[in-house]
Amino acid sequence: MKTRIDAQAISQRKRLALQIVSARVPSSSSQAHSKIIAVGNVKGGVGKTTLAVNLTICEALHGTDVLLVDGDEQGTARAFTQLRAETLGLPGYTAVSLRGAEIRTQVRQLRNKYRRILIDVGGRDTSSLRAALTVADVFVVPVLPATFDVWSLDPLQELIQEAREINTELRTIVVLNAADPFGKDNDEAAAIIREKESFDYFAHPIIRRKAFRNAAAAGLSVLEYRPADEKAIHELGLFAAHLFGYAGDICSISHANRKASLAQDKDERQTG
Repeated sequence: MKTRIDAQAISQRKRLALQIVSARVPSSSSQAHSKIIAVGNVKGGVGKTTLAVNLTICEALHGTDVLLVDGDEQGTARAFTQLRAETLGLPGYTAVSLRGAEIRTQVRQLRNKYRRILIDVGGRDTSSLRAALTVADVFVVPVLPATFDVWSLDPLQELIQEAREINTELRTIVVLNAADPFGKDNDEAAAIIREKESFDYFAHPIIRRKAFRNAAAAGLSVLEYRPADEKAIHELGLFAAHLFGYAGDICSISHANRKASLAQDKDERQTG
């Protein structure tokens, strides 16, 4: 089914999504100084690009001047940004494609131009991933709750330790992404992750939900997509709050989002 998108609906989605980022903790918090955030893994298929673009849009909707760096040879973040520009007119953020050592050199040059820089990188051990680790303040590692995916943290741990010889302040946050809604796999994966050095574990998984795929196919974030998935918004919001230092009641977004969706439906029926 093709999603209906019009200017009024997009405007309402933007106002709604702003509620999730309407307040911040004081700038002295550690999150406020996490200017450059790399999102990646040495294993593909973990949803890193989906997470990276949703976090980028979350910041853009707040009014942050944000740069998204596509450092993955597949170019998925760049393709998404092109689709978003076609859908909305403008993506709402700046996006560039960089590879290898140019990630390190260009990001260093651009650091003071943008309030936040997100780098989508990895899927395997590449020069782009290694370069990103030398300039990032935080490395976000999305992991599926599966044995092979958790095992992939071992070689990644070695890369992080090497990067910290240059980038001594690098923090690493592991989040279960596209996690199972039921069962013991999430808990078992979390227990293994907590035992590993070099990683901070974020204890609120982002569950595998169709809303993320549907939103991406429309060039939108899950914050903007309608009909809204309140659980998906809540889960992304919790992680964004932890990563960016947002304050406020994230849970209230679900109720506001549902009210906005109902209002949009009513408006479209009246004008249709």
